[in-house]
Amino acid sequence: MSVVTRCAGRSETLGVRMSDHRLILFGLIFFVGLGVVSRLGEALAMPISHAIEQAKLATVGILQADQLETQDSDYGLPVSIRGSGIHIGRGVIVTARHAVERTEGGKVVIPDTIHVVTDDLFELPAVRQGANTYLDVAVYQLQGLESDWPHAHVTFADEDVTYGDQVFTVGYPLGWGPAINFGTTGNPNTFLPTVNSRLMQVDMSVCSGNSGGGLLNQHGQLVGVMHAIIQTETKHDDRRCARLAFALPGPLVQRVVTAVLANRVPGFSVLGIQLQTLRMGNRWALVVAKASGPSRHAGFQKGDVLVAINDVLIATPAQLKNYLIERTEPGQVVQLRVQRGDSQEVLSVTLGRS
Repeated sequence: MSVVTRCAGRSETLGVRMSDHRLILFGLIFFVGLGVVSRLGEALAMPISHAIEQAKLATVGILQADQLETQDSDYGLPVSIRGSGIHIGRGVIVTARHAVERTEGGKVVIPDTIHVVTDDLFELPAVRQGANTYLDVAVYQLQGLESDWPHAHVTFADEDVTYGDQVFTVGYPLGWGPAINFGTTGNPNTFLPTVNSRLMQVDMSVCSGNSGGGLLNQHGQLVGVMHAIIQTETKHDDRRCARLAFALPGPLVQRVVTAVLANRVPGFSVLGIQLQTLRMGNRWALVVAKASGPSRHAGFQKGDVLVAINDVLIATPAQLKNYLIERTEPGQVVQLRVQRGDSQEVLSVTLGRS
């Protein structure tokens, strides 16, 4: 179970850095998996039983790199599983990048080949097609498929989730499974320092070993990929927290997968400004602390107060991040309105590429 120690302070995303915008995590961030079945499962199991069965067949476990031919397991499986993945058709497996990362020679690498196992312990190799650090996504192609292998798969949902949607996930918590968990979406627009995109908060019990597993709606459509949890088990700074689960949004994952399968490098827009949040009267404003790259060439100055991008008012760093990630492309020209002294100016910026 990997522990992320970057718990507060600076967070950089797609060229936008927030040095004074504090993200306080009440404990440790763990890369996740999917955990215990909640009571919502009893209400959802009957109407979505077919979707659950398909998701179960489409879910694979990511084997440890040093997997032996025989392996003892504390959880009843004869294999050692470190993460989860989901089959989206034609032998394509989507998982979390950190679920397949290895350390070789002191460096973190993404292996060219991994081995996965199905729920009936059918093992297959998979070859890397591409990966993305911003979204913690890796895409692999299964090899050696046989005619009797159940080609169950899931598809991406047409619509993003919203508050209160009921979802479920299948994976291998603590290397055990496949386990089926149920939950409800919370805030679909939140951030952690582990990735540079927005994340979906999910009210769901999850564990290490399920990272990379699919998050699905009641129709069995893929709405996200499990990414991380925040958890505390002891008192910390007079604050306590139960478990909060987070998933990568389906539309952003699909964007990466589409680019990878088209032999394109997934790219996201870079603005190149470091922001601070400063109190100005009775509100907080986004102030430029440093301009580099595209924003420097466009004439941004330290102390500029960000007002809007393409006439869309920006009040928080999250709004700016989301606009850049989801509504722009590298090379696009955007208009940013800033308050400079007593007047407002509009600066044209040609966005860079991540």
